[in-house]
Amino acid sequence: MSYQPVVIIGAPRSGTNMLRDVLCKFEGVATWPCDEINYLWRHGNVRHSSDEIPAERATPAVKAYMQKQFQWVAEHYRAHTVVEKTCANSLRVPFVDRAVPDARYVYIYRDGLDTTGSAKLRWQAKLDIPYLLEKVRFVPLTDLPYYGTRYLWSRVYRLFSRDKRLAFWGPALDDMPEILDKHSLNDVCALQWQRCVENAEAAFAEISPERLVRVCYEDFVREPEAQLKRLLTFLSLDVPEEEVRHAVAGVSSRSVGKGRASLEEGEVEHLESLIGETLERYGYCG
Repeated sequence: MSYQPVVIIGAPRSGTNMLRDVLCKFEGVATWPCDEINYLWRHGNVRHSSDEIPAERATPAVKAYMQKQFQWVAEHYRAHTVVEKTCANSLRVPFVDRAVPDARYVYIYRDGLDTTGSAKLRWQAKLDIPYLLEKVRFVPLTDLPYYGTRYLWSRVYRLFSRDKRLAFWGPALDDMPEILDKHSLNDVCALQWQRCVENAEAAFAEISPERLVRVCYEDFVREPEAQLKRLLTFLSLDVPEEEVRHAVAGVSSRSVGKGRASLEEGEVEHLESLIGETLERYGYCG
């Protein structure tokens, strides 16, 4: 392998985009020209009921296919480091690790109530055609009819939904239909965050510490230079000080607490009772 695969793991709205974009500012570090490549990760398992894909479904064919995708980025952009970020991967790290066994992992986590307030807006977002067209380029042709039908249904559902939400958004949990049926949209976002971080933590317990670095979102946006230097050391990337400063020039801490502040006091109390154990583990409760 002529490049180093780096997989960013994190729940939706946890700073995964920011982290990917910062890393890809450096020469020789590249990613796909779209937001996420969940369509590629699911190729060969397109009809699996959720994004919680078991490791054994990373068959030799799936493994060869995904490594071909990473190789394309490395060759197309002449990259020595290929960075991948798909939030749904936080649900299936063992699957990812079998498909791309030489990957290093950057795990970024954020206050689950902040992500809840932010994710709720994405569930209710209007159609973004330029964003959609960027992602369509990376839908395998054989899977296109399946995703086209699902996307149309999600948009139609939004028109008639009481919450004005899409039929689905973000990482699909194993029991998502039941969760959507029994819980409010705030609850759904919080439970998505919880499942993502819990699954990721369980998987990382089985991965060599030399292949994993943890990043607290709040720490990164408050001390971006220091945190980025720590990441670059982990990735064995030697970058001049000036380039580090330039890479994080646009990083801001303005969003810290914003999602949580959008929730009413009663909603915060309810969500803390729902996912409080996980929040407390990360120091975001109490």
